[in-house]
Amino acid sequence: MASIKVGIVGSAGYTGGELLRILIYHPQVEIVFAHSASSAGRKLSDVHTDLLGDTDLQFTDQTNSEIDVLFLCVGHGDARKYLEANPVAPHIRIVDLSQDFRLSANTTYQGKSFVYGLPELQREAIQTAQYVANPGCFATGIQLALLPLAASGLLPEEVHINATTGSTGAGQKPTPTSHFSWRSNNLSVYKAFDHQHLQEISESLEQLQPGFLPASGGSLLQRAQQRINIIPQRGNFPRGILSAIYVNSDLSEEAAYALYTSYYATHPFTHLSTENVDLKQVVNTNKCIIHLEKHDGKLFIISIVDNLLKGASGQAVQNMNLLFGLDETAGLRLKSVGF
Repeated sequence: MASIKVGIVGSAGYTGGELLRILIYHPQVEIVFAHSASSAGRKLSDVHTDLLGDTDLQFTDQTNSEIDVLFLCVGHGDARKYLEANPVAPHIRIVDLSQDFRLSANTTYQGKSFVYGLPELQREAIQTAQYVANPGCFATGIQLALLPLAASGLLPEEVHINATTGSTGAGQKPTPTSHFSWRSNNLSVYKAFDHQHLQEISESLEQLQPGFLPASGGSLLQRAQQRINIIPQRGNFPRGILSAIYVNSDLSEEAAYALYTSYYATHPFTHLSTENVDLKQVVNTNKCIIHLEKHDGKLFIISIVDNLLKGASGQAVQNMNLLFGLDETAGLRLKSVGF
């Protein structure tokens, strides 16, 4: 198969940098351009210094249509603006890492709909798609923790989630809550009960378990809030998300493991662990690892992902692999940091 020609818009940020790190060594990819208006003319390694010795590519402020797939690594709200200002040729596939096209009410571009790109939920739809909306990082880890229950109609009326993310989840642009002096030796809650990823989580769960959301009660977000209690936290570490979730359940621990193992049997990046887990097992990988425990009438679920890889750029490459009929794992057999 000929190399897949790739263009990246927003390649100087965290997700753009991670995408470059993966694609430079992807066996079937040629990077045609790495777009960044602010860094045009500079080497990739001038900005992503760990790429020194890996590539001589330079950032550019120009794009072209001589590509097969375009990755949009821009801020939320900016992907739609970019596509409106820079229409993409019909033959080009798009993987958008922003939240602009994730929700079912806002998926259309050039008469075609973006497919929600969670392979463990929609692998077949992704394989035949033109455009893919990459899921959010919190949404990825939480959905993977809950999909097997929803697929069997076993989600109860309420789901309780406490999820802690690393500072890279806030993006590269410094903010008062992302710089080192504030984040170090600190912990805080933000967007309690109304995090923006709640809407995409609820759409996926409702897709597998119709009736999980109340039929009425306001907007999608308001209806989701009646069922899903999410407490996001800012952690004092750079990358990774640990989601600690509990639901009422009649399943035994053994039955729960059997259910999850069966659901993920054909999905190469989601794994079950009978031992407790820690974030370093998934940092720098495209894995999600799930641990289950039964406590009286409650099922306790821990889900861990790297927010920049399985929660962003790694999953984007996984989606590209599916779009072009490649091995789903191509370029993504990555080792965790360990220590």
